[in-house]
Amino acid sequence: MTSTDQKLHEIADAAIAMLDEQGTVVGWTQAAQRLVGYSAGEVVGQSAARVLPPSEEPLGVSAFPEQCRARGGWSGTVAVRHRDGRTLNLNLCLSLLRGQDATLRWLVSLTDMSTLSSGMINGSVREALLTRAPMGIVVRDLQLRCTWTNDTMERLDGIPRDRRFGRRLTDLVPGFENEALEVVARQVLESGDSTVHEYRAWPPEDPRREHAYSVSFFCLQDADGKALGVCCLCVDVTGSRRVRERLAVLSQASTRIGSTLDVMQTGQELADIAVPLMADYAIVDLADSVPFGKEPSARIDTTHDHPTVLRRAGLASIHPGIPESPWARGETVFISPDSPFTSVLRTGRSHLEQVFDISPGTWLDHDPARARTIHENGMHSLMIVPIRARRSVLGVAVFIRTEDLKPFQEDDLLLAEELVTRAALSLDNARQYACEHTTALTLQRNLLPHRLRSGTAVEAASRYLPADMDAGVGGDWFDVIELSGARVALVVGDVVGHGINAAVTMGRLRTAVRTLADLDLPPDELLTRLDDTVRRQTEEDTDGPDEFPVILAATCLYAIYDPATRRCTMAAAGHPPPAITDPQGQVTFPDLPTGTPLGVGLGVPFEAVELELSEGSVLAFYTDGLVESRDEDIDVGMHRLGAALAQPDQSLEDLCSSVMETVPTQAASDDVTLLLVRIRTLNAAQIASWDLPPEPTAVHTARHLTVRQLSEWGLEPLMPATELVVSELVTNAIRHGAGPIRLRLIQHKVLTCEVFDSGGSYPRPRHACTVDENGRGLLMVAQLSRRWGCRSSTGGKFVWVEQELPSTASHAHDPVPPPGSR
Repeated sequence: MTSTDQKLHEIADAAIAMLDEQGTVVGWTQAAQRLVGYSAGEVVGQSAARVLPPSEEPLGVSAFPEQCRARGGWSGTVAVRHRDGRTLNLNLCLSLLRGQDATLRWLVSLTDMSTLSSGMINGSVREALLTRAPMGIVVRDLQLRCTWTNDTMERLDGIPRDRRFGRRLTDLVPGFENEALEVVARQVLESGDSTVHEYRAWPPEDPRREHAYSVSFFCLQDADGKALGVCCLCVDVTGSRRVRERLAVLSQASTRIGSTLDVMQTGQELADIAVPLMADYAIVDLADSVPFGKEPSARIDTTHDHPTVLRRAGLASIHPGIPESPWARGETVFISPDSPFTSVLRTGRSHLEQVFDISPGTWLDHDPARARTIHENGMHSLMIVPIRARRSVLGVAVFIRTEDLKPFQEDDLLLAEELVTRAALSLDNARQYACEHTTALTLQRNLLPHRLRSGTAVEAASRYLPADMDAGVGGDWFDVIELSGARVALVVGDVVGHGINAAVTMGRLRTAVRTLADLDLPPDELLTRLDDTVRRQTEEDTDGPDEFPVILAATCLYAIYDPATRRCTMAAAGHPPPAITDPQGQVTFPDLPTGTPLGVGLGVPFEAVELELSEGSVLAFYTDGLVESRDEDIDVGMHRLGAALAQPDQSLEDLCSSVMETVPTQAASDDVTLLLVRIRTLNAAQIASWDLPPEPTAVHTARHLTVRQLSEWGLEPLMPATELVVSELVTNAIRHGAGPIRLRLIQHKVLTCEVFDSGGSYPRPRHACTVDENGRGLLMVAQLSRRWGCRSSTGGKFVWVEQELPSTASHAHDPVPPPGSR
């Protein structure tokens, strides 16, 4: 329903009639006819008792007007007879009107409560009738001269009754508003329709404060239906209007402020809601630490002589380009120590300056830039409101008027304070979220590898893009772990959820993977043990009887690449497969069993797949944030990834950048992680392998072969230690192992010595007593080596030892990178 329709409904609900001192109807309106059914010809000149039931007859007799005259009027609920015979329960108000020569009239106002719609409750006339609010009444003749009025009208406009009679309003108070009122009155006389007009004025009782008035016009008709004059009912609606305007502003604020968890965006939303509803120009300046999520102090330090530093978070103006602000959004703002801004920050109390004092000797003398801005833009009224949350001052909101000539009032300050209070809650929530987001992001970045130690087997590069502020930091991780025998483990995973908990869980899982990788477990077995670890963590986190079960789940892809054989073994736990790009640029996604996510507890075994890769191939490990979004299916994302990877000649860093450019430009709802590795192959000259019989004589043979090979590699300084290591490992294989024995030496970043046997027992160091003849071999191996260990293999086990290379020979036989890797 339009505002015009609402006004017409309001007027129709308030019926007006005029009676003389004896209760005879002397004026009727169309609104009264619509309400009770009688036309002007049927009631004008008749007693008002014509429309009253017999039980209400006392209202029509002369005794009742005398009582009303003594009280100055009467109001209440009465039963009124409709023309069709039914009875209406109406709210009736009798108002005493005075004319020249002390003559009296009665104005009757009738309102049907049963037909009032919920949307019309706040109609100005009806509201005044129902709440018995003061209502000024003036009846004017056809020439718009005053003939009748009540005492309330004088209090509203300050014009004495005797001065008003016989004169038009423009004769008494010339001006645009009064001319507009007379134009409306003439239209009502000509059409006979009622209408409403609103205007603003400064009443004599409150000359410093502008008031809003609502005037309803009714055409009074005689018995022939001709216009007798116009009845004007005036109500001061300042209070209700300001309440409605205030509620409207706060209602908009509740829906428009805090739409995101971004501090700067929330500050801008506060400025946007204030202009033009409250001010012509508004700014929001926050303490410099707040946009970064830091905890603010109870009072911003303003005790020193240096300017206070704030950051502009929001600004809005009725003028395009916001010429009033010397600082752009996001820039640092300096506040003079003796300015009212500093006082507000120090005390936490608002500042209202109805009229800017720009005379010499004020704080503007020390801030010529602001003084010039105030003068050039015509700023004349100012409000500064502190932004407070949880006993801390986050900053200030400033409201200024330039084009609107009315100065700010106390009511405006109250509204501004309530608006800022609501915005402060959203700002503090956004600040706390920014703090948590920053903490989680810092934690996650510190838990991720700072530098990829790719070793001899691969060349590696990575990218990590955290989720947007709304979604929060996720639990993505990746890793490259050097294993024995020049092999390397490649890992990527994704913890379900976002925030600090996801980042902490990610750190725990990454540590667990590295610990399990040190055991040289195959991928499927490692994921099985990692799944057990996740389920144990879930049980430990929900130990309490009253605690809700914690849902801890993650996906993971674990692969092991051996540069000696170019074979890669991998297994997945609910994670998408890697993309493999061969040297010709052909991209494939291997048929890898997806497996169940870690922590789900379905008991389904993980399956491993072994692939032989071409030299120079590139493997891309990623999380679902790279290939999946709310708007796209994962197949579309994987196709986009494959197209970006089909450039094998690019360096890995450039290839990472190309892939990340394919991520949709809108803010990501999940972390995006990418790990690229280009495989390398060990040269045949870097590996030496011999099969040995399980006989004691094999120890001497093994030592001889080792010395000869080290001599060929130029590693003479390692001969004594390596002879002892080989002797100990081969001896243990003969004594405690079974089947054929194989000795292998690998020269890469370190010298690796491996001995294979088919026995099922694993060597364990022990502390030998003084009189023991055995038990010191593995302790000697540990002292002579960088590290040592054992791992399972098909048909048996490997016991391996790594030794640091001499600096002169460390790069003598480094593998040559394949073409296009640089």
